Amino acid sequence: MLLKNGRIVDPANGIDRVGSVLLRDGVVAGIDVEDSSATEVDCTGNIVSPGFIDLHAHLRVPGFEHKETLATGSASAAAGGFTTVLCMPNTRPPLDNAQTVKELIARIDAESCVRILPIATISAERQGLASIDYDAVIAAGAVAFSDDGDSTIDSGVMAEALRATTRLGAPVMVHCEDRGLVGGAMHEGAVSAELGVKGLPAAAEEIILGRDLMLAEMTGGWLYGLHVSTARGVELVREYKARGVNVTAEAMPHHLIMTAEWVAGRRHFVNCNEPDGEPTEAPDALAKVNPPLRTAADARALLEGLLDGTIDVIATDHAPHAMSEKVGIPIEAAAFGMSGFEVALPSILALVRAGHFDIPQLVRWMTSKPAEIFDLPGGRLSPGSPADVVVWNPEQRWQVTPDALKTLSPNTPLLGMTLQGRVVRTFVAGNEVHAA
Repeated sequence: MLLKNGRIVDPANGIDRVGSVLLRDGVVAGIDVEDSSATEVDCTGNIVSPGFIDLHAHLRVPGFEHKETLATGSASAAAGGFTTVLCMPNTRPPLDNAQTVKELIARIDAESCVRILPIATISAERQGLASIDYDAVIAAGAVAFSDDGDSTIDSGVMAEALRATTRLGAPVMVHCEDRGLVGGAMHEGAVSAELGVKGLPAAAEEIILGRDLMLAEMTGGWLYGLHVSTARGVELVREYKARGVNVTAEAMPHHLIMTAEWVAGRRHFVNCNEPDGEPTEAPDALAKVNPPLRTAADARALLEGLLDGTIDVIATDHAPHAMSEKVGIPIEAAAFGMSGFEVALPSILALVRAGHFDIPQLVRWMTSKPAEIFDLPGGRLSPGSPADVVVWNPEQRWQVTPDALKTLSPNTPLLGMTLQGRVVRTFVAGNEVHAA
């Protein structure tokens, strides 16, 4: 396959120019290399980049296939330009032992069109009270540890997991939320008071993030802060990085461009100049996510953290739920989470159009940087690297509708809105897995 006339953006190799990319035998054969036997694809007006890498997603398998399957989840990932995805272990049963990890990998090999790498739990049954066999799950194919969806209650278990990272080279990826402060359905603040909805205070996240950073410093372990969402959280990560603690942090597209106002039905973007969406009925549970959409000041702090390197990568936290679990019920009873694969690129492009950063920076945060962090073979278009490539149009406008999405669960507050930027083609190991 010869991808011709596209703007090649490959930050790992310092490439940003119009040219061609040759894919042969599952790998990148070269840049601007002609091959008369190759099938040519005209990419004029499009960007050709390494396939995106998502370090944080929920694919719901095993146990919750009514929300997403490996087939629909991987198709959704491919439609969003993601060729490698790390999946969280809050499944049924949870991924807390080597056998369960192996069984999931076998299903991935049979059912997925993209690369999916499993994350094992930190604790037995994801209860936060007893350690698992860290060496065994890594040997079985897991690439990290997380109790995502909950924080690990026992600080001793967390410390043991962090010590394991020093010999295994796999991070502990932490969902930070103090269990004594849970029970709310959105960010605690002016909007929750207006709606009369119990809130989740920012301190619930910051207390546990602070604890886990201290434990990482104590043990010398590798801590990965999932979905940092508050200004104080950014400050904490910045402080501990400056002290030499091995900490990685991520931000979500929705926390960068949305606030708690969305729960009130006011679909106003922050940090960018995108037009508001039509108001929705309040409270809008499609905007219910954990950690919750917070304030404009928090969104600005996250953007600043991304720009100064405090935040390392952008991930999606793709969290599909059946629509019956999100709409037509009280917001307090609705599930937390948003479907994110297919709206991630246009969401982040809104920040590019606002002038905060450029396309090569966007591509770096979604390709070479996550590849470097996890020592993955993708994330670049070097000769011999996997032919995981995405072709995307930063100008194409499209409407977010259930029919336009590949995910089984189109639970996003962006439904009905018109976004700019869409994936045209996605290749994994040189095989086309998505074509718009």
